Amino acid sequence: MFRPSPYEALQVLPPEERELSWKERLLLASGPLLSWYRREKRDLPWRENRDPYRIWISEIMLQQTRVEAVKPYFFRFFEHFPRISDLAAAPEEELLKCWEGLGYYSRARNIKKAAEILTEKYNGSFPESYGEILALPGIGSYTAGAIASIAFELPVPAVDGNVLRVLSRVTGSFDDILKQSTKKKMEALVSEVIQPGSAGDFNQALIETGAMICIPGGAPLCSQCPFFTVCAARSQGLTEKLPVKTPKKKRKIEEKTVLLLEYQDKIAIRKRREDGLLASLYEFVNVPGQLSAEEAGELLEQEVRPERLPEAKHIFSHVEWHMGGYFISLKEMPETLPGEESGPALFLTWEEIRKEYPVPNAFAVYKKYLDQRYGGEEE
Repeated sequence: MFRPSPYEALQVLPPEERELSWKERLLLASGPLLSWYRREKRDLPWRENRDPYRIWISEIMLQQTRVEAVKPYFFRFFEHFPRISDLAAAPEEELLKCWEGLGYYSRARNIKKAAEILTEKYNGSFPESYGEILALPGIGSYTAGAIASIAFELPVPAVDGNVLRVLSRVTGSFDDILKQSTKKKMEALVSEVIQPGSAGDFNQALIETGAMICIPGGAPLCSQCPFFTVCAARSQGLTEKLPVKTPKKKRKIEEKTVLLLEYQDKIAIRKRREDGLLASLYEFVNVPGQLSAEEAGELLEQEVRPERLPEAKHIFSHVEWHMGGYFISLKEMPETLPGEESGPALFLTWEEIRKEYPVPNAFAVYKKYLDQRYGGEEE
């Protein structure tokens, strides 16, 4: 049943009087927006205070990852690296192991680079300047705006995908939100209306509206929205057409066969190259193509009985891995292993691998199999 918005009475310009400008729509909704956010905002661990370090790490983790999925990683991260200086001093492999499961590992490498700069140049603290924050590795305009506005109340925009969706609908804009020109236009719009003293709440309120009301992949909850009376998409019946997004190109599909090779109760892993996809992380032995059990056995040049493992799929930004696999107990240590050009293999107990070596979640199905075989759960 339709329920009128409690903010409807706050509209001061009747719709038939004239078409509102984009700026007017945001200004008219600013009061209801802040009121709604302060009453309805989610209780999230990175909102407990305005520590720029916690805000920074949460924003990096939340890129491409859902809020509920991020929470345990956020707590674990700060157990390992409570201060920026701890992060700066940490070995890269320790950081990657802590990041394991979040994916997009270049994010982790960039936060370490930034932490080193913050430690050396700013004594382990954040600068209170938008420009200096933006100059740090791995920090773009959205993350810089979030840190600057939430931690320091600087009146700068923080426009991400959620905000672009909200603003496109509120303004009735048909600009493609995947274009940088559209993002810059919306950042300029927010800059015109954001107020010193409430900048952090204003930006978070826009983000929260996109996450909770003007949701991705579903019908917006217009009757609960603080933009109810000023939203062009709602009044013009355009919510299903906006925002405009260019269709993504189809991902390349790569077929792989994963080989869980066991020798004397130890499993083979190897380190990936220092550049490219999943750089410097550890992986199970794998080869291109989907091999039969007989073909997998022939690769090892010894008599083995491959045990079929579940198939798996992992999606990256521009490529999909479609994987099959086998568990194979080796009778003798081979001189070389398939795919050895990617790096020499290490034979380690599964417990050692779980605790010390970062194996990405692209191999989650096979990690789960080893957990079940040898005991233990991912931390």
